Amino acid sequence: MLKAKDIMQTKVITIEPQETIIQAAKLMLGNQINGLPVVNKENKVIGIITQSDLILTQKKVDLPSFFTLLDGFLPLSSLNKLEEEIKKMSAVRVKEAMTPNPLCLSPEHTLEEIAQIMAEKKYHTLPVVDEEQKLIGIIGKADILKALVNESSS
Repeated sequence: MLKAKDIMQTKVITIEPQETIIQAAKLMLGNQINGLPVVNKENKVIGIITQSDLILTQKKVDLPSFFTLLDGFLPLSSLNKLEEEIKKMSAVRVKEAMTPNPLCLSPEHTLEEIAQIMAEKKYHTLPVVDEEQKLIGIIGKADILKALVNESSS
């Protein structure tokens, strides 16, 4: 049974939190990848930034709808979610637009487990870390497809 350590890419393009979102976009476009692990000086994964995060920085603000009940205003959408969106939309640095504390895989996750996570959570890129949370690889959707093709031709 194939595991993350068998299909992961070990030459991972990363970015640090203080880099600009423009630099992140250039890295993604130049390398034709969907996301970048955000790492600290010790190479520990502290976040992930994806094309979707970068696109969100260009979104316009949709203010929540309110309704009146007993002369009070009640929001129809979550104010926390609105605040989070506004922070991402005003992002200049990776740390402001990234998703902190992303789901990371261990080298022992099976191909089936990885595929299930990607399908259920709609993730396209998953970092692989060791016991100390240091980045050792990355798996994207294309890696899953390659593994499936290679398994079926064996």
